[in-house]
Amino acid sequence: MKSHIQNFTKYKDLLVELIRKDIKLKYRNSALGIVWSMLNPLLLMIVLTIIFSAIFNNTIENFPVYVLTGRLIYSFFAEATNFAMDSIHANGQLIRKVYVPKYFFPFARVCSSFITTILSIVPLIAVMIVTGMSFSFINLMIIFPLAYVFLISLGVGLILSTVTVFFRDIKHLYSIVLMLVMYMTPIFYPKEIIPQKYMPIIELNPLFEVVGMFRNVLMYGNFPTLESHFICLIHGLLYFVVGLFIFYKKQDRFIFHI
Repeated sequence: MKSHIQNFTKYKDLLVELIRKDIKLKYRNSALGIVWSMLNPLLLMIVLTIIFSAIFNNTIENFPVYVLTGRLIYSFFAEATNFAMDSIHANGQLIRKVYVPKYFFPFARVCSSFITTILSIVPLIAVMIVTGMSFSFINLMIIFPLAYVFLISLGVGLILSTVTVFFRDIKHLYSIVLMLVMYMTPIFYPKEIIPQKYMPIIELNPLFEVVGMFRNVLMYGNFPTLESHFICLIHGLLYFVVGLFIFYKKQDRFIFHI
């Protein structure tokens, strides 16, 4: 453990540069640049609100904020894991030439997505103000669901970055997985409409509880329950530990496939 900490400290400047590079790469061909991180969730919220408000507006209070909170968490997970998936291949030349802690590459991409997601909270706050929602110190508790979804995304990103080195077609399969995760997450519909018999399957979705916690602290001003913390932490640790194990188990073989 001590050697890993020393290694991380030694190369921390490289990690910062990788994060900067990934953010610049993400918006390289965008005229709006990083502003798009704030406009994109707003535009999606408007579209989803127009489409689904007629169906769920009577059952969901403040539907635009409801949609935006769910979409923010899902978008971060989808973007971070997709971005991390190709991180090893994209940095293959650097890996072949010099020693770099290989986990830095998926880690940097999850971090860069997290930074742009934090910026997406700005339009969310703006919408809350416009729709007349009140604020309290409990809203600061959003740090917990954000930390949990970061841990989950990092774990999944490590798994995907490893598997993609050996099976490039995983990209196509993962797009289907993301679609399933999106529909299994109550982004634009209330979770109450889910039949009880399907709930055990739906709750396997790691974003289900995180989205609920995020909304509870931001929209309703409720402290997260211990049960909610426990479920989110279990999901986060499970994906992170499995991802780290698979990555370290296979990283020495990366050089033969990139």
